[in-house]
Amino acid sequence: MTVTHIQPNPCPGGQLKSINEALAFSSPQAEQHVLRQGQAGFSNPEAKRRQEKVLILTPLKNAARYLPRYFELIDSLTYPKHLLSLAFLVSDTTDETVRILQDRAEGLLNRPHDRYGDIAIFEKDFHFELSEEERHRFELQPLRRSFMARSRNYLLTAALREDHAWVLWLHVDVVRYPETILEDLQETDDGSFWGYDKNNLQETYESRAIQENLDPISYYEFLTKRRLMVDMPTHGNKMDKVPLDGVGATFTLVKANVHREGANFPPYVYQYQVETEGFAKIAKSMGFGVYGLPAYIIYHISNS
Repeated sequence: MTVTHIQPNPCPGGQLKSINEALAFSSPQAEQHVLRQGQAGFSNPEAKRRQEKVLILTPLKNAARYLPRYFELIDSLTYPKHLLSLAFLVSDTTDETVRILQDRAEGLLNRPHDRYGDIAIFEKDFHFELSEEERHRFELQPLRRSFMARSRNYLLTAALREDHAWVLWLHVDVVRYPETILEDLQETDDGSFWGYDKNNLQETYESRAIQENLDPISYYEFLTKRRLMVDMPTHGNKMDKVPLDGVGATFTLVKANVHREGANFPPYVYQYQVETEGFAKIAKSMGFGVYGLPAYIIYHISNS
């Protein structure tokens, strides 16, 4: 693996002008491009007081068409840009995803104001391919989501630093969310992480009764009797929270210490779940809180 460091000119408005020697990493199968810059000014007084840094993580595969809106939304966030780190893992990709990421990273790190803390682009192929028809077949879900879990764990391990206070897992094809969302979620009391996804769920008395007769390390197709957050009322106070037992990763904000203390994405079945839902199960088993806000709306592109 090679690691390329590209440092911007410290003068405002300067241009990228140096490429350092390639650095060795852990695997010959992966490549990382790390772009960094120094601190810039900010205006949010609460963020200034806390100085809490957020790491935004997004795994990607053939995502070129989604990237313009992705960056537009991130750049509209009111959170101080110098407190934001972006990291991407690009896998098994044949389009222009990496080139677009590199171009956008150079621009965001070299503009005269609101520069980002750093941007990292990792590349690693898992050599796992499914057709559009195959990827939704239930019997292939444990294998497919196992590779998704490995991808997330790889990205998390490579990108997380000790100065990151929060980790945001963000899908590339989200199309709308409030520009104050990071401040909103950080100001809510309690909770170790907050999840927004169609797969967010609560276990029920009925679902737990069903599971009593199942092997907890097997992945079953059955009528679960769980309650999905997507089916909960959305007309209430947007900051009213509900406890969750499983999450997806459309927009999931996690306190970094949850990951540091060992909660990650299981590539195996844990309590009937794998990957993101399994992550929530592990976090709850460790004593962390998992919550969602049903009335706080985020829009994801239609995949139909």
